Amino acid sequence: MLKERRKLVLMVRETPFHLGHLRTMTSLAEMGAIIAPPIPGFYNNPVSIEDLVDSSVDRALDLVGIDDPLTRRWNGPAGPGSQSGL
Repeated sequence: MLKERRKLVLMVRETPFHLGHLRTMTSLAEMGAIIAPPIPGFYNNPVSIEDLVDSSVDRALDLVGIDDPLTRRWNGPAGPGSQSGL
């Protein structure tokens, strides 16, 4: 992917990272890779494990330029007394 100047997104998940992991990810980032660990976001008020997985998948799709009309977007707080900005 890097040789062809295409996007390489690595969703590394095994933690804790040891020094070898960190050095390898640093080298790859310097070469143009995107390091995007699937860290769950809670700002969109997930109610299931599927919601957490979907948010990581949606972020990965965004990074590679694939539009998913089902993606739930957070647009900041919705106003006084609101629980979500979705």
